[in-house]
Amino acid sequence: MNDNKLPDEQQLQESILQHVAADNYQPVKPRVIAKQLGHHDDEGKAAVKKAVKRLVKDGKLSYGSKHLVALPGKSATTAKPQHDEITGVFRRAAAGFGFVRPAGVAPGSDRKEDIFISQKAAGDASSGDVVLVRISKHRQGRRPNREGHIVQVIERDTNRFVGTYFESGGLGYVQIDGKPFKDPILVGDAGAKNCRADDKVVIEMVRFPSHVHQGEGVLVQVLGPRGTPGVDTLSIIHEFGLPGDFPEDVLEDSRVRADEFDESIPAGRRDLTAATIITIDPIDARDFDDAISLEKLDNGHWLLGVHIADVSHFVQQKTPLDREAHDRATSVYLPDRVIPMLPEIISNNLASLQPDRVRYTKSCFMEFTPEGVRTHTEACNAAIKSKRRFAYEEVDEYLADRDAWREKLSPEVHRLLGDMHTLAMTLRRRRAKHGSLELSLPEVKIDLDNDGQVAGAHLVENTESHQIIEEFMLAANMAIAELLKENEWLFLRRVHEPPDPRKLKQLTTFVRDLGVDCESLESRFEMQRVLDLVKGRPEEHAVNYAMLRSMQKAVYSPAEEGHFALASDCYCHFTSPIRRYPDLTVHRLLDLKFAHGKPRNDFGEWAILGEHCSEREQRAEKAERELIKVKLLSHMSQRVGEEITTVVTGVEEFGLFVQGIDLPAEGLIHISSLQDDYYHYERASHTLTGRRAGHEFRLGDFLVVAIARVDVDRRELDFRYVRRADRRAPNPAPHAGGSKPKRSRQPAKKTAAKKKPAKRKRRRK
Repeated sequence: MNDNKLPDEQQLQESILQHVAADNYQPVKPRVIAKQLGHHDDEGKAAVKKAVKRLVKDGKLSYGSKHLVALPGKSATTAKPQHDEITGVFRRAAAGFGFVRPAGVAPGSDRKEDIFISQKAAGDASSGDVVLVRISKHRQGRRPNREGHIVQVIERDTNRFVGTYFESGGLGYVQIDGKPFKDPILVGDAGAKNCRADDKVVIEMVRFPSHVHQGEGVLVQVLGPRGTPGVDTLSIIHEFGLPGDFPEDVLEDSRVRADEFDESIPAGRRDLTAATIITIDPIDARDFDDAISLEKLDNGHWLLGVHIADVSHFVQQKTPLDREAHDRATSVYLPDRVIPMLPEIISNNLASLQPDRVRYTKSCFMEFTPEGVRTHTEACNAAIKSKRRFAYEEVDEYLADRDAWREKLSPEVHRLLGDMHTLAMTLRRRRAKHGSLELSLPEVKIDLDNDGQVAGAHLVENTESHQIIEEFMLAANMAIAELLKENEWLFLRRVHEPPDPRKLKQLTTFVRDLGVDCESLESRFEMQRVLDLVKGRPEEHAVNYAMLRSMQKAVYSPAEEGHFALASDCYCHFTSPIRRYPDLTVHRLLDLKFAHGKPRNDFGEWAILGEHCSEREQRAEKAERELIKVKLLSHMSQRVGEEITTVVTGVEEFGLFVQGIDLPAEGLIHISSLQDDYYHYERASHTLTGRRAGHEFRLGDFLVVAIARVDVDRRELDFRYVRRADRRAPNPAPHAGGSKPKRSRQPAKKTAAKKKPAKRKRRRK
C-alpha cells in the first residue's frame, strides 16, 4: 500500500477488518496495524487509528488489555495464533540469542510464555522491537520455552543509539552502551564531526546488525569525552529520547499567558484569599502545586480543602503549550537535573501556589465525619492566597513540640497544623482497615558533588509530615474520580490491576517456606496481616520484596479496573497537573462539568492517551534508574575489591542480584562464583539451594560481598560472595503501592564529598 495514496475511510475500515479477521492475526496496537498494512508515515498511522476507533465505536472491533485490537468477543490477551505465527516484543541477551514476549502477556508473567530465539533466528531485530515470530518447535530442558524465528520486524523501538567512539584499521566504530548489540557498529570516517577516541556519541542506525552482516550507522552528534562531568546525563537523555529545550512557540505562548495574568479574581471563581491555607513541600521545591485548608463544622464534621494549581487555566487545548505538554506527558527527574513538562514561567511562577500571592486553583472540598467517612464532595474554580509555606522538616518539628511553635505561627495556622495531623491519621487508619497495602522497602537516594559524581547517599524517610499530605492527596484523587464517575464520564483513571492468582499462590508458598504462618495471600487482608506481622523481623525484606514482585504495574486507562494496592475501585490523578498530563486532563473535565458541558466520551481516544502517558511515565522512570546506575557504577569502579553489605533483590537460575545497603548499586553474584556447594534454582520459592543443610539464598537475605568487576559502558557490576551479613536493614521508608511520590523539581543535593549529605524529602500522591 502506498502511503501517499490513502484509501477513503470506508475502504480503510474494510482493509482493517479483513486484516484483524485473518486466521494468523495476533492482537496488536493500532499503530502496529498501520505498519502491517503498509502505512508507515504519520498521516497513515493517524488515519488507521481513527478508523480503528470508529470500528470500535460501531462494535465491529474491540480493545483488549494493553489497548490491543481484536474482534468483538475475542480476548486480546488469550487469542490463540494460527499457523504458529505470533506478534511480540523481542529482548536480545548479550550473547546474541533472545526471547519474544507475546503481545498481551503481562511483563511480570511466567517466562514459560516467552519464545526462545537463537542468534541466527533473530535476524537484525534489536531489543524492544515489535516482531512477528514463526514457531518452529518446543524446546526441552530446564526452560522448555517454545522456539521460533523472526520473520518480520514490524516496528523498531528506536533507530538512534548512544555509545563510545573508537578507531580500528583506519575506520570509526561505536560500541553501543548497554547490551543491545554484541559487536561495535561501523560508522566509517567520523572526522567531519571532529570526533575523538573515547568520545560519547549518538548514531543513527543505517543497517541493523545480524548474524550475517555487521551493523552500520552514521554519527549524528558528539556529546563529549567519556567521563567528563555531565556527559553521562546527556548520554541517558539521548539514549531514551528525552525532550530537550522548549520550542520557541511554546515559550512565546507562556509569555503571552504571563502578560495576561494580573492576579485579579474573575467572576465564576470562588474567592478564598482570606481563608487560612498553607503548603507543605520538600525544602528545595520550586513549584507548589497543592495547598491545604481545614475547618471544623458546626455538626462536628471536618471540611477538608485540597487546592491544586489550576494549570488548565494557562495551558489551553490546541495551543503550543498543550501540544508540548501532551508530548512530554510527565516531568523527568534525573539525579542532577529536572526536565519539566511545562516551561518554568508556568510551573514555577504563574501556576505555583506561592505564599502571599493570588493564585488560581481547582479546589476540592470534602466533608468527613470524625471517624473519617467522606459524606460530601464539592469541586470549584477558586483563587487562594497561601498564608505560609512549610517544609516537611518544619512540620515534623512542630509535631514533636507544638508548644515551641506557638510564638512562631499565627493561632489559625498553629491550630490548622494540629487539626491536619488529627484528620490525616484518622484517614490513614481507615484506609488500612479497608485493605490498603503499605510495602516497607528502604528507599536510598544518591547525593552528588559539584561535578555530578556520587558523594554519598541517604535514606528517604516517610515521616508523619509526609503522611499528612499523602492522605489528603489520596483522598482528593478518590473524591474527584468519583465525581466524574457519577456523571458517567470517561476519564484517565490510575489503574492498578490485581496480581495474577498464580503469582499469589507462589507468594503464599514462599512466605510459608520462610516460616511465616499465613493463609492464602490471594486475600488482600491476609497480605496486609503478613506485612504487619513481619515488621522488624529478619523476614521483613524477603516478604516485602517478594510481594512487590507479585504486583502489576500501575498505568493510566479509561477502563474501570480499580486500584488494587489502594483498595479503591475508583481512583485518578488530580493533584499534580504541573508535572503530569493525566492530571491536566482531569482538570479540563472539571471545567466542562462546571460549564454544564458534555465530553465526547470516546473510549478509543482515552485509551490511546492513557497508553501514551503510561509509556512516557515508564520511559522517565527507566531513564532515572539507568542514570543512577551509571553514576553508581562510575563510583564503584574506584572501589574494586572493597566489601559492602547488600540485600538480595532477585534470584535467578544463573545467580543472585543484590543491591547495596549504603549505596543502592545493584549487581550480580554469578552462580559459578558460589564455590562452597552445588546450587540449584527453585523458581516457586525464589531460592538458590545447595546440597548441604543451611546453604540457601533467597529474596531479602543480607550478604557481605566484594566488588569484583565493573563495566560502566555495558552497565555491568559483578560481586563476589564473602559471607552472610549479621545485621538488619536500615529503618525502612513505607511506600503506598501505586501512589506516586511528589518529586522535588530540584536535582539531588550536590554536596562536597567530605560533607554530610543533606536529606531530600519526597511525598506521595
